[in-house]
Order: sequence, then C-alpha cells, then structure tokens
Amino acid sequence: MSLPDLDFEQLYQGRSPMGSSMPWDIGAPQPVLVALEESGGFRGEVLDVGSGLGENAAFLASRGYRVTGVDGAPTAVRQAQERAAAKGLEVSFQVADATRLDGLENRFDTVLDSALYHCLNEEQRHSYVAALVRATRPGARLHILCFSDALPEGFPAPFQISEQNLRETVGQGWKITSLAPALYTTATTPEEMKASVEALSPGTHFDIATLDELGVDENGRVRAPIWQLAAERA
Repeated sequence: MSLPDLDFEQLYQGRSPMGSSMPWDIGAPQPVLVALEESGGFRGEVLDVGSGLGENAAFLASRGYRVTGVDGAPTAVRQAQERAAAKGLEVSFQVADATRLDGLENRFDTVLDSALYHCLNEEQRHSYVAALVRATRPGARLHILCFSDALPEGFPAPFQISEQNLRETVGQGWKITSLAPALYTTATTPEEMKASVEALSPGTHFDIATLDELGVDENGRVRAPIWQLAAERA
C-alpha cells in the first residue's frame, strides 16, 4: 500500500497496516493553528475541511466560532462527534467529498485545510479549489497547511507540494495574501514514523537519520516542514 493510495476509512477503523495510529492525531489542535487563531486569522462561520478526528474544529468552537467539519471517512466523523461531545462543544461534523462539498454552497467566511491538500492528486486539487469557492461567501479567507517539498528524502507524505503548485492551483479563484514555510507537529517520534513506513511498505528500510534535520518538539514528536498559505476569495 503506497501513501497516495492510503484508505483513510480503513485507517480510522484500525484495519490498515499502520493499525490505529494516525500520524496527524496529536490529541490537540495544531500549534500553528492556535497561533493563527490568536493572530485574528478566523472570522464568521468556519469550515474545517478534512477535519479528521476534529481536534482543530473543537478548538475553534471553543473560541466561539460556528464550525462545520467535513471528512470523507465516516469513522473519523463519528469519532470527531464523540470527542467534541465529550468536551461539551457543539460542532457540526458530516461526511462529504472535499472535491465537491455538495449542499454547503455559499456558507462559510473562513476555511481551514490542515493537511488535506497534500493528500489530493493534481486533478483532485483543481476540483477541490473550485469547490471551496462555491462553499464560501465573497471575501472569505482560506488557510492551507500542507507538506512542502522541503521534506527530507523518504518522509512518508502522500505528495510533497511546491510553492509553484500552490500559486498556480490555489490561485484559481483565490488571491494568495501570504505563503511562507512553517512547521507541522506530527503525533510520532522518529522511531514510530520508521515503524509506520515499514508497515505500509514491507521490505522498505526507512533511515530515521533523514529526520535529524527536522528536529522534534518538547514531547519528542517529529515536526515536518509545511507551507502555510493564506488567501482571500476573489
């Protein structure tokens, strides 16, 4: 099973070679998202697209935003609902195809994409960007956090995204206002990441020394280079 072909529903059900371990589930909102919200990056009604287990959506709801989280994996949506309810937070989670977003037209003032864009192939990205335009109101904000082409060789990412790709693809319907390198906190230590890669691709030897340049956070979790993009709907 290659990373671009990863079945996320199987993963959330614990039926993939990786078991129930999800490298993006840190049990809390992404630190870069927290900083973005504190700097005033969100307003109005928010769409968290590719919401996964809902930690980012729940954080935004706790800050007073009306949030809708969508994901293509029904198990992720169910677990996100359970997590938000356990926190006493009201978040609307639903199963949706991010490249279509049917039934969500002309609703949102801010969109968050935390690690979805780099899971899509180029054809899907174009459909996705167009769907985001349809789902938002004029003047809406878009925030994308995606793995960049600064990742070291062998890093387990579905796709690595270049600055040019973002400017050319997201630039269709969106005016990019900032695009800069940032760091994304994963849920895995270097040793756990090595085990995940070798489970997904038996026979592969992943040299964790390639992660040395990335460093880890205070909990020993790998931090990966990403692009942090902000844009406004044209």
